[in-house]
Amino acid sequence: QVQLVESGGGLVQAGGSLRLSCATSGRTVSIYPMGWFRQTPGKEREFVAGITWSGGSTYYADSVKGRFTISRDNVKKTVYLQMNSLKVEDTASYYCAARTTNVAVTTRIREYDYWGQGTQVTVSS
Repeated sequence: QVQLVESGGGLVQAGGSLRLSCATSGRTVSIYPMGWFRQTPGKEREFVAGITWSGGSTYYADSVKGRFTISRDNVKKTVYLQMNSLKVEDTASYYCAARTTNVAVTTRIREYDYWGQGTQVTVSS
């Protein structure tokens, strides 16, 4: 079993920054790729960023490229999402996820088998 707990969400003005954290426990998550996703009411959950187990490769949705940075600290068993230059359209619930069945990062939601409960990010204009 893998447990994921997100934190760091909140209310921020457009142009501001937030750093989300995803604390992991249970099985050795440090060997798995991790992803951040987001979802707004009435819309499908979408991929935001992903990182390989070593942190050597990262992937981003076009909408956040250049503004968001995913990273991980395998000693602290935590994955981060640094969000800069936030826009109103970044408002969403953000979820971290672990993919324990493959070493590659994927944008496909179904390929991730453990999820956190989510943290709300609200960006005001």
